[in-house]
Amino acid sequence: MDRVVASRWPALLVLCAGSLMIILDGTVVAVALPAVQRDLGFTAAGLAWVVNAYLVAFGGLLLLAGRLGDLLGRRGVFLAGVALFTLASLACVVASGPALLVAARFGQGIGGALAMAVSLGMIVRLYPEPAERARAIAVFSFTGAAGASVGTVAGGVLTDAAGWRAIFLVNLPIGAAILLTAVRRLPAERGIGLRAGLDLPGALLGTAGLMAAVLGIVGAGEHGWTSPRTVGAVALAVLLLGGFVLRQRVAATPLLPGRVLRVPGLVAANAVQFLMVSAYFGFQFLLAVELQLVLGLDAATTGWAFLPTPVVIAVVSLGLAGRLIARWGARTVLLVGLGLAAVGFLLIARLPTDGAYLADVLPAMLVFGMAGGLTLPAVTTLAMAGATDTDAGLASGLANTTQQVGGAVGLAALATLAAARSDSLLADGWGETAALAGGYRMAFVAAAALVVAALLVALTTLPGARPARTDRQGGLTAGTAPIGRAG
Repeated sequence: MDRVVASRWPALLVLCAGSLMIILDGTVVAVALPAVQRDLGFTAAGLAWVVNAYLVAFGGLLLLAGRLGDLLGRRGVFLAGVALFTLASLACVVASGPALLVAARFGQGIGGALAMAVSLGMIVRLYPEPAERARAIAVFSFTGAAGASVGTVAGGVLTDAAGWRAIFLVNLPIGAAILLTAVRRLPAERGIGLRAGLDLPGALLGTAGLMAAVLGIVGAGEHGWTSPRTVGAVALAVLLLGGFVLRQRVAATPLLPGRVLRVPGLVAANAVQFLMVSAYFGFQFLLAVELQLVLGLDAATTGWAFLPTPVVIAVVSLGLAGRLIARWGARTVLLVGLGLAAVGFLLIARLPTDGAYLADVLPAMLVFGMAGGLTLPAVTTLAMAGATDTDAGLASGLANTTQQVGGAVGLAALATLAAARSDSLLADGWGETAALAGGYRMAFVAAAALVVAALLVALTTLPGARPARTDRQGGLTAGTAPIGRAG
């Protein structure tokens, strides 16, 4: 068994490398935006599309990309996604104007969605035993969490050393190496075929609806939640997604079959992930801004200030989470991690205007690292617990979609709340720094409330699945029913 598991690790590392490249690109760009604006002549409003074009394509296509993996073969979809992402990165490097860069970023979003949507499904197939699957998902989850944190540091270093085009240029050799290794290491597989379930009208409605939703959400911070642009985008999203739901009820081969949603715990796990990630994404963005505007750290120092969190996530997720999940069950580990996350948010909400990093920030960073190292692999394990070969790509795409939309909603909502509170305090005569700190304080308390809500949802709706155990023949068993076989 150990020899078989060891032979799977190269394939897992390839999937993790692809995830790391894609997630890094989502955060590394933020630091380079001022340089991009100066070089290509972006307007202030147009500059946001360097980020938004990627998010709209990525968030909107994850569900469809996951289903395509089931139909066409997840290995082929992964290879296509990495290839497109790498080519789009080259287009970013040579972009000579705003329109070309935005189009290239949209292409990166498409490629990223194709690769990311099927990765968890491939892990499920590589690791069918619950205990080994839990450890593999812990490694994959660490890659995502660490990539989001390291991206800020990498973006600053690359931009300062070689210019903003370097943040895209490094993707070329990395993408090529991933492709060459993936061809050799990822197991060949055949999908169930397009005839088994390509609901084209449903795919168009679902993809367009998710894109409209992400577009409305990411623009809410700039235009306001009640602006015609935001309201129009959200209304269009509701209309399209409503049409998607109706289509799924009558389609002979729906994009999102009802049997998937009936798997015990799948909807609940995605609901928990939505609330949890809403809080986590907001924390990373708002604290980065607060450290600079309130505590006076520069951009590079702020990036390094976040480093303890991914280090602790690495220790917990790689060393402990998989074993704890196998011993106590993913639900128990998730509940403990959510409790720690709530404590972390309340700690950071106490940050004073004259606070010190070691005394007032680092303790919360360490708590967040422990919380992330437990919750991220645990909720992913629960979301994928019932996945079979037939629907693993779809379950993976659904989990990734929940994560992306949740992050966008949380960031927009918490940033808006912080700004509104700061404006109110300024109107009451507070100083600018104190008003900013007051706004962030309220946002972090709201984030703690989101995590508590996630904990309550997990406590009341997630099934108390038995942890993996060894049977008399030495095999591993678990108490979760697979997709399509739930009672």
